[in-house]
Amino acid sequence: MAETTYLEAIREALFEEMERDPNVFCLGEDIGAYGGAFKVTDGLAARFGDARVIDTPISEAAIVGAAAGAAHMGMRPVCEMQFIDFISCGYDMLTNYVATARYRAMLGCPMVVRGPSGGYVRGGPFHSQNPEAAFLHTPGLKIVYPATASDAKGLLKSAIRDDDCVLYFEHKYLYRRIKETLPTGDHLVPIGKARVAREGKDVSIITYAATVWKALEAADQLQKQDGLSVEVIDLRTLLPMDDEAIVATVKKTNRALIVHEDTRTGGVAGEITSRINELAFEWLDAPVLRITAADVPLPYSPPLEDYVLPQTADIIAGVRRLAQY
Repeated sequence: MAETTYLEAIREALFEEMERDPNVFCLGEDIGAYGGAFKVTDGLAARFGDARVIDTPISEAAIVGAAAGAAHMGMRPVCEMQFIDFISCGYDMLTNYVATARYRAMLGCPMVVRGPSGGYVRGGPFHSQNPEAAFLHTPGLKIVYPATASDAKGLLKSAIRDDDCVLYFEHKYLYRRIKETLPTGDHLVPIGKARVAREGKDVSIITYAATVWKALEAADQLQKQDGLSVEVIDLRTLLPMDDEAIVATVKKTNRALIVHEDTRTGGVAGEITSRINELAFEWLDAPVLRITAADVPLPYSPPLEDYVLPQTADIIAGVRRLAQY
């Protein structure tokens, strides 16, 4: 079978879920005839019509609000943020209304908010953000961030079927670079379960999204150059987080390096570090370390962007520091 790109896997999930359930519909800016800024929704309007693939005004707050109302009435909307950076315009609606609707009024919000995230593409500060940490502390939301084409499809299908609001971050650097042969049939990946991307016994790297691939590259080089066996954990879901998988890898290797592309201060790595401290402190043989982006807006300049974002060499240095501790 032909290999499927990360982007095509997302599109396949949308097609399959809209075919399966007439209550699923999409809304967002330029997602209809244009097919979306990155062509993720290309072909959906031709197949399902403009009643189920809705081009909206440029208002993320309106997109999220309309989706919430439709979700209350039994629909399953999938919102596209043209760039995930602009989800901040819907932050109030998501955190103050959608996340609390079930608790306040017994109103479910089975909806997905998805969009292209991340850097490494020279997009500058307005088109390269990873805002997952801004929502991590909000009860009532779920957050997923796949790194592979298979997970991109399986997690989106699970998100659409979930009875709560799921924020689905998709990394645009991976859109056309990552491909694989997808499983056949109704492929679902459970929300809340991490995966072991690479088995190892000396040091654990806990990561997600595009930095999974940099961690795997670092692990290959460390095996060849230092003889180190590095385990790589792909979290896949950030909320709810898979504490069992995190604890299991720390107990196995006794050393943990957390890697993510988001900025350092207040990032997801701090939360993971706290959980390791609370749940597996006695198993540690070294401090938990973090490799993250610097606390600056992401530059347009290619050399500066490369300096700010985590690179394979940074991960290698972090693993070596832990191994030598």
